[in-house]
Amino acid sequence: MTRMVASLSALLLSIVFLVSGNAFLMTLLGIRLSIEEVSPDIIGWILVCYSIGFVVGTLYVHRIIGRVGHIRAFAVFAAMAAAAALLYPMAVSAFFWAALRVLSGFSVAGVLVVIESWFSSRATNSNRGSMFAVYQIVFYLSAAGGQLVVNVGNPADFLPFSLAAILLTLAVIPLSLTRMEAPAIEHTNRMSVFKLARESFSGVAGALVSGVMIGGFYALGPVYATLVGLDVGKTSTFMASAIVAAMLLAWPMGRICDFFDRRRVMFWVALMACSAAIGVAVVGAESLLILTLLVGLFTGLSATLYPIAVAITNDRMDSNRIVAASATLLLSYGIGSVIGPITMAELVNLLGPSGLFYGNAGFLILLAVITRYRITQTDDVPVNEQEHFVPAMPEASAVLSEIDPRNEEFCESPEAETMQEEMRSAH
Repeated sequence: MTRMVASLSALLLSIVFLVSGNAFLMTLLGIRLSIEEVSPDIIGWILVCYSIGFVVGTLYVHRIIGRVGHIRAFAVFAAMAAAAALLYPMAVSAFFWAALRVLSGFSVAGVLVVIESWFSSRATNSNRGSMFAVYQIVFYLSAAGGQLVVNVGNPADFLPFSLAAILLTLAVIPLSLTRMEAPAIEHTNRMSVFKLARESFSGVAGALVSGVMIGGFYALGPVYATLVGLDVGKTSTFMASAIVAAMLLAWPMGRICDFFDRRRVMFWVALMACSAAIGVAVVGAESLLILTLLVGLFTGLSATLYPIAVAITNDRMDSNRIVAASATLLLSYGIGSVIGPITMAELVNLLGPSGLFYGNAGFLILLAVITRYRITQTDDVPVNEQEHFVPAMPEASAVLSEIDPRNEEFCESPEAETMQEEMRSAH
């Protein structure tokens, strides 16, 4: 494990800079828009543009990478994201910022496709499970750390945006200096959302609602914290704790999913997350400790909906269709992440800060009803025939699903064989 991490240190360091800078910027924008007294519904429309850009990026950045190569494409995408970060404070305009969010989403999608392509090319049948886990741990810890950087500087000043741009630019350095060979460009197959829904409606619905929950919270969470009176320091802790909770709940939920029917697990997770959301809406900021615990429970459970949806779908898929199904589930999640900020922003505008969590509770109840209905209409997959649960992460591109340990069609690349030889030589 240590040698594997050392061999991927350039990739991991680039991920740390990129994800922390991007997460920091997302929270910073929500706080800054609240300081500028922009209405929540307008904030929702501005911030949802990131998800739109990200979804478009995952569909089209392969063409750019194929034309100029991985390292040049990575530099271009990172530079675009850094430039956008510097442009925000120059003109606080809804249309200008919305355009910048589209650019940011597209750029981050491109950077992740490059990084995950490298991860996939270095994976072998013996290490891809470990690589899959290491990637996710580094990603979540970097996102949580990025929230804490919000404490640096006044969000109304230029300095925090400059810091975000610096972090995004620093991501270019490790990969630019790496001696690893660029991986081959591979096209990821997809199946239509409707076709996948006919085979696993619960999986598609779970991915969609997970996108609504996570997309809505990441966009409106800082706005909610500002509206209920939390200062910048408490807001950063509030957001960081939510991300850490998502990482911590992944393992125990995986254990549960390996011993019980996964649709029933999704049903109960949706109800528990709904209860936590209602608790947040009722309690508000009366107790910061209770608020943080309830929000952590809500976001942690909501984040597990996506990997459960992937597991439900993969249990009904042939191994040679897992990557295509995963790509479609990511698209479903992306659609949800577009719906979430817009819907939740309108509810916050109508009901006040609690509208964010009442809206989330409504979507979770809908998911519970859909899941319960599907349980009564279709047969369960026997527990002993279920695939081993893997905590899939939605904040990624479809490339990462290629090294999913459940993908039996995985083929080792020449780069992976070179990596194995290097590690044997070091040993």
